[in-house]
This record gives sequence, C-alpha cells and structure tokens, in this order.
Amino acid sequence: MCRHLGYLGPPRTLESLIFEGPHSLEVQSYAPRMTRGNLLNADGFGVGWFHRGRPVRFRRAQPIWTDRSFREISGAVTASCAVAAVRSATTAFPVEESCAQPFRTGAHLFSHNGRVEDFDQVEPKLRELAGDLAAVPDARAPVDSALLLAVAARHWAEGAALADGLAATVAAVTALAPGRYNLLAADGTALAATTWGDSLFVHAAPGRVLISSEPLDDDAAWTPVPDRSLVVADRAGVQITPL
Repeated sequence: MCRHLGYLGPPRTLESLIFEGPHSLEVQSYAPRMTRGNLLNADGFGVGWFHRGRPVRFRRAQPIWTDRSFREISGAVTASCAVAAVRSATTAFPVEESCAQPFRTGAHLFSHNGRVEDFDQVEPKLRELAGDLAAVPDARAPVDSALLLAVAARHWAEGAALADGLAATVAAVTALAPGRYNLLAADGTALAATTWGDSLFVHAAPGRVLISSEPLDDDAAWTPVPDRSLVVADRAGVQITPL
C-alpha cells in the first residue's frame, strides 16, 4: 500500500533523504518490511520540495530504482522540507504519472498511503465533499487518493490549519467508507500526518524531524505512531494526538 516520508529540518540533498539508509525509501520500493497485501511499490514515485516558498515536484510512472537520471540529479538538489512517495497501484487504477504522489495544491504537498474501500460506490459522495475541482488540478487524477486531496484542499482553502485539514478529511471519509487513510502533508514550515490502518514512524532530533511509513535505518530513535493518530511536526517539535 505505497510508502511515503516527510522531512523538515536543515537543508539536505534529496539523494540523502530518499536513497540513504539500509531501509531507504528506494529499498522500500522493492523490499518493504511492513506493507499489507503487496510485495512491491514499483508503480511510480515522486518527490516534492519547496523552492522559494513554493512546492515543486518530480514524478514518474516507473520504479524508482530504474530512473538513474533522477538518482544523479537528486544529489544536486537540497531541501529543508520535502515529501516523497513510492507507489503500489490499487487494482483498477492506472499506472501513470498523474497518479504518482505527492500531489500539489496551492502551497501544500499531499500524499496518501492506503486505499478507499468500495470506491465506485462512494465516489459520488466524495466528489460532493470535494466540491469544485477546478482549483485543484491534481484532484482530477484517475485514482482514489486524488479525491482525498480535493477534500483536504477544500478544508485548507476554508482556513483550516495543515493538520486540521487532514484530520477533517479522515473524519469525513471514514464516515463514508472503510479503508486505509495514512495521509501526509507539508506546507514548507510544518508536516502533518495521520495513521489509519497502516504503519508510520517518527524520528525527531533538535531542529529536524522525519516521518516515514517505515524506519529508514535501525536507529532506536524511531518511534512508532499509534493507529488512528494525528501527527503535527514543526521545528519546535512533534505532537501526536488521537484522531
């Protein structure tokens, strides 16, 4: 069910963020340890970061380990806030670049690790929750995660804080359909994440934090996040509260 990570802290290269460590995000694309129901996350990848205060992205519809050009340029790009993901496509959704995450809306990056159960039945209701998609081009991607983005974007547009938008999205969607709703978002100054049905870990140190579906290494400082929790992280620290 995909894997994702978020980083906030001093500038570091995308290469160090995505490729370093014995259980790096790249390794999780072909040898995940904690996913449920899939063996590979090879149906695309993406990374988003903030440049001059605006989110930019690189996405592809191929396994991350096959893109040698990205590996090369990732060592030349630094970021102080980033979101990256590798994808395992849910049955019935295509393998194409528009479905690779993170998605982008306004000043936010967004990733969904999971799936909406019975999506065909609840899609009309999700579209009602999402409202007008014209302002959120990524919400038109042919994948269930795109409508979760649209719901979150509507909350943010209405003034919700980064974490509150995710919490409200999970509350609304879980009232309609069961599923796995591990969401992750960034706005350049903070990270927010939810756990609902899948694993998530936090590694915090003074002035920096990593949030990841799985630990990237064997450091004992990785802390598991309880299921059905909301994580808020900024440079002051990390808060975890029940959803």
